[in-house]
Formats: sequence, structure tokens, C-alpha cells
Amino acid sequence: MNQIYVLLLSIGLGLFAFQPLKGQVKNQTYSYQHYQKYNELLYSPNTRLHTASKPLLFKDELLLKFDSLQSLYPVQSDNPFLRKIFNEHLVDLDNGDSQFFMDVLPDFVIGKDLIAEDRRTTSLSTLGLQLGWHHKDKLTLFANIFANRAVFPNYLSEYTEVNQVVPGQGTVQHRVGNRKEWLYGTVNLTYAFNDYFEATVAYDKNHIGDGYRSLLLSDFSSNYAQVRFTGKIGNVQYTSIWAYMNDPRNPRLDSLNVGSDFGDGKKWGAFQYLDYNATNRLSVGFFQAVVWANRNQAGYRGFDFNYINPIMFIRPIESNNSSSPDKMFLGLNAKYKVFNTLTAYGQFLLGEFTAREFFGGRGYAHNKWGTQIGIRGFDAFKVKNLNYLLEYNVVRPYTYQHFTSISNYSNHGEPLAHPRGANFKEIVGIANYSWNRFDFSLQGVYSRFGTDPESGINMGGDIFQSYNNLPNLYGNAIGQGVRNNLYFVDAKAAYVLNPKYNLRFELGYTQRYNYVKDADTQKSGVISVGLRSSFRNFYGDI
Repeated sequence: MNQIYVLLLSIGLGLFAFQPLKGQVKNQTYSYQHYQKYNELLYSPNTRLHTASKPLLFKDELLLKFDSLQSLYPVQSDNPFLRKIFNEHLVDLDNGDSQFFMDVLPDFVIGKDLIAEDRRTTSLSTLGLQLGWHHKDKLTLFANIFANRAVFPNYLSEYTEVNQVVPGQGTVQHRVGNRKEWLYGTVNLTYAFNDYFEATVAYDKNHIGDGYRSLLLSDFSSNYAQVRFTGKIGNVQYTSIWAYMNDPRNPRLDSLNVGSDFGDGKKWGAFQYLDYNATNRLSVGFFQAVVWANRNQAGYRGFDFNYINPIMFIRPIESNNSSSPDKMFLGLNAKYKVFNTLTAYGQFLLGEFTAREFFGGRGYAHNKWGTQIGIRGFDAFKVKNLNYLLEYNVVRPYTYQHFTSISNYSNHGEPLAHPRGANFKEIVGIANYSWNRFDFSLQGVYSRFGTDPESGINMGGDIFQSYNNLPNLYGNAIGQGVRNNLYFVDAKAAYVLNPKYNLRFELGYTQRYNYVKDADTQKSGVISVGLRSSFRNFYGDI
């Protein structure tokens, strides 16, 4: 949370430093469930919007859609209390040039696991606060903070115990029996210099790609401090991100056991993404990421100013150098609007690469890659607001590992890309439908992945292992190790009370079966009901 306080100070200084011009913009944390409501605009062949780099800055036609979604089906009443419940922010001040809003965010859910052996009662008790400030569409601030207490189903409770974090939400601070407590906060300050250049200081997440998952950079892990610049020239958009992250799981002594103390738990990242909208239908993007430790064998290193250069392919030599102290990836992201309401998309991630071994088909451990293919659409079967997505992801063993865990592709003890880490194949299907103030969603996941045996042999899925600890240099295959077959289904129905901050009554059912070879099947089936709010993501499909 100290990073949040630093960013708040930066925001305070920034309010005096910038002199906004005429206009209006808004921002908001990225959430797949919310963003899919913009599909008819983002993925229409009649538009040429950049869709891969998220969170988006809402302006122009996106802002009109944003405002319309927050004003749908207003309750007509002269009673100010009813208007606050159903139509308005708790505090909403507007003087023409500037707007300020604030909301209290309740999130109270009670559930029952009907399948697990302990039949435990699950719960979530959260009280949050969000605020936003916009000035003449050039300067926009969004912030929220949540105090949380929860009893999770078994599989999520085990995840928090092992990883010491709530998925994507931060460090567990207190534990009493099955109960977990934690804080979570977001700050995002963006200044749009003009229509072509934006600068952001944030404690937030990023997502690169058009799918539900991202193999390049996803919003799964916890928030991290960052500076982000986005520029646009013609049909080309360029995003450059410099991030300050941590790794609480990193050992104090390096994994080579030579006594070097460079495990202070802090790390840095530089991410660049170039997106080219070739036509209204075709977009192609190029991605580069570099992660490095705050300390190395020589001692304190800090931010490496060799990476301040925002130009892509800064050090492509890293992509085939397994001895480099820095972890680098190159990636490709693309989409094509096949029909008026259907878009195909995909990603390819490349880590270390040796051409002879890559095409040799011998299962070479240091050929590290992942790929994603998917389709997504809107107004399916000509039904308005019926959106869908079908996606396939596969990542080879050892892809996100490094020879020391502090330099691997992670933040706050969790992967920066796919939640599963590596060594898996996955199919994801999602459908969403909105009618009046009702929202319905259905999600299914099948994942086949390999985990390490009890002996601790590194089979490539746990990205915090060192890839110097390989049982076999050749003969490696996706899903190796202890075989797991995961089936996950989640269904939700909600009535939106107030679209301004997504206050809703929600009924849901989540079922999860994980068949583990030579072990007991992990079972969970939770039915839940609650009063919920905010747009934050919570990934329980792990």
C-alpha cells in the first residue's frame, strides 16, 4: 500500500502541474465483464479503434457509449433518495469545466458449497470507496480502495495460503481460521495532451490483447506502480509502460546457492506495444517486455536507464540468451473482423529461441512460446446485447521462468500473463446478455495442465522455479508432470440497481472439478447471493 501513498502524492502535485485544454475524457479500471458491453463499437467493421491496449481512455464515441451505459433505463422520480439509489452517484458535482463524483461501494455475498467435503459457508464482506474527477476532457483521475474480508471455497483458500495473496487483489494481511482479510486499491491519473498523446501515472493493471486471457501482459496479478505513455499517429498507436513491481516469494539467496544477496523482492518492468490498424478490419500489433531485478549479483541495480528508451526491440539479443539476468519476451497480437459481428483474434509469445531446436521437434526445454486463438462477437443470432467469446490458449513448459525467480515474468507472487503460469492447454467460452437492467453471464473453462510431483521436480508450470533445475533438456511436452484436468463453470444473473457504479443484486453458481492423476478429485459447487458493486475483476477460474 506504500506505493499507493506515493502515487497519491504524485497526483496532488500533478493537479497543479498540468494546465488542461478544452475537452472531456474519462477512465475506469479494466474489467472484461464491463468492456464486452462496448463490442458493437470496438469490433464493428465501421470503426477503426485500437482495442488491444487496456485500460482504454474513454473519449469521443467511446465516451458517448460509456455515458449511455451509465444512464440506461433511469427511474423517474422526484424523490432525491430514490434517484441516488437507482440513477446517480452518491456525490456528483459539475460546474461545466470540471466534474467530481464519489460513491460508497458495498460488496456483500453469502454462499454455500454444495459439493465440497466440508460443505462450508462462503462469504465476502467488502466496503469500498471510489472517486473520479475530470477536467475539460484533458485531465482525468479515478481512484478506489476496498477493505475486504472473505471465506473462500477450498480451492481459493488453498491458493491464498500457498501464494500468500488473494488472486489479483494483493497480500492477505490477516487470517483467522478460513477467514482472509486484505486491502485493495487503484489510482489512475491521465493527462491527454491532445488527440494523439496521453500520459498516465497509476497504481493499476494493464491488459494487452483482445481475448479474455492475455499471454503477453494481463490484468490477473495485483496492481503495480507504473508510468504509461500512449501516442497515436494516423492508424498507428504506441504504448510504452515502465513498472515498479514486487515479488514477495523471491528467496533472499539466489537459486544458484552461491551466496549472492539480490532477493530484496523488488523488480522492474518495461513493456512496449505497437498497434497498427491496417484497415477497418485488420489490426496487427508487436509487443516487447523486459523484467529485471532491483538487485543483481553485483548488488543494488535499481531502474536500468538502458530501458528508458521507448523504442521497441531495445535488446532483442535477450530473446535467445538464457544467461542474461533480464527476462525478455517478444510477442505478436492480431485481430481480423471476419463478419460484421464476428472478430477473430490471436497472440504469439516468444521467449528464448533457437531456430534449429524450434523446428527440430525434440521437446527442447529452452524453446519457450505460447499461442492464443479465439473469436468474439456481439448481437449473436441477431439478438441485441448477446455477446460471446471462444478462446484457446497453450503455453509450453518453462516459458515464463528464469534462472532466478526475481527476474521471472511475475508480479506480487502471481503471473503477469496467464493465471496458470505455463505447461497447459485451455479452452474458454463466455456468453453475456443484457436486457433492460438485467445482466446474465455464463462461463466455461477446460484446462489440461501439469504440476510438479511431490519431490519438487521442476516440470515447467510453476514460474517461480529456476529453469536451471530441469529434469530433462529434451523430450518436454505440454502438460507434463502430474496431469490435471480442470472443469469450471460459472453462471450469474444480476439486476443492476445503479449503473453508475454497477450496484446490483446478484445470484450465482460456480462449479469446479479438478481431476488430479493418482489423487483425490478437487470438488466445489458454490451457490451465492449478494449485493455487489464496482467494476473490478476477480479471477476465480483458476
